[in-house]
Amino acid sequence: MSEESLFSFCKSLLDPMDRISEILCGLITVLAVTNSISVAGGEGGQVHRMLIGALGCNLAWGIIDGVFYLLAAISQRGHGLTTWRELRVADAAEVHRIIADALPPIVASVLSTVELDALRERLNRLPDPPIRVRLTRRDWRAALGIFLLVVLSTFPVAIPFIFVSEARIALDISNGIAILMLFLAGYGFGKYAGRPPWRTGLWMVLLGFALVGVSKALGG
Repeated sequence: MSEESLFSFCKSLLDPMDRISEILCGLITVLAVTNSISVAGGEGGQVHRMLIGALGCNLAWGIIDGVFYLLAAISQRGHGLTTWRELRVADAAEVHRIIADALPPIVASVLSTVELDALRERLNRLPDPPIRVRLTRRDWRAALGIFLLVVLSTFPVAIPFIFVSEARIALDISNGIAILMLFLAGYGFGKYAGRPPWRTGLWMVLLGFALVGVSKALGG
């Protein structure tokens, strides 16, 4: 799967913050490992062992993150199903509260009683809710997208250690790639969150390396 097709695949299944969060998770995990090379003064076989460790760590985390996504999908859908059942047996006042709680606060604040009653009538005309929650094909594809984002975000940072024999030089190149990727993730976050993209990108670089420092200090 090419980088462009992977991005399109993930874009169709995950919202922008999910994509940015998964990329950041993969980056910070592998940075914590690659930057420990300079601390250990590793060369040759030791560097390769650490790289295998970084790739294995991100592989495991990609699987874990994908599983957690599926669990969250089940939880969210199950909660929605419970809310739907409550709506069908609640009185008018209780229905208004349930609907308002289920909506974003700013949306709920502008809905009148008449509009809430209209929503209630439309909901009551829906078919009976399903008995149990099921994962859909889209859920499994989204979990796969999360796995791929976490794992593949490792490779640009790890590539210099494969092709550059001098560990110090490889680490400098790797950190340069990581800085660029952190900046781009922060830039995207800024655009999505309505913050200044360039400034947010710079802050994301600082935050990323600060988290790497915390991870290393705690033995990560």
